[in-house]
Amino acid sequence: MEPAVIDVTIERTEYAAITFDDGLVCTFGVSELRAACPCATCRGWRERGEIAWPRAGQSDVISIRDAEFAGAWGMSISWSDGHDTGIYAWAALRRWWQAGRNEPLTEEA
Repeated sequence: MEPAVIDVTIERTEYAAITFDDGLVCTFGVSELRAACPCATCRGWRERGEIAWPRAGQSDVISIRDAEFAGAWGMSISWSDGHDTGIYAWAALRRWWQAGRNEPLTEEA
């Protein structure tokens, strides 16, 4: 069974920290999370060798406007650039953290 999330701390302009019940704390910078958005559109850009964020003409300054739980398995983030379709699965975030965040964040991470 996957470890459960027991706390999420969000500093809107800085980071999101996820604490699991086994004591692991994963802290992600907001720009890192935005660039790694797991939605189909952002994944498609990355698969074509493009960056998902910032896109041409977009500011490279980002913040979390809102975040909410997506059931018991992840969180949905609304970004200051208007993007809000990615759901960040807890298990994928944990695997991504443990792998050193060297690959794109995906459900298969």
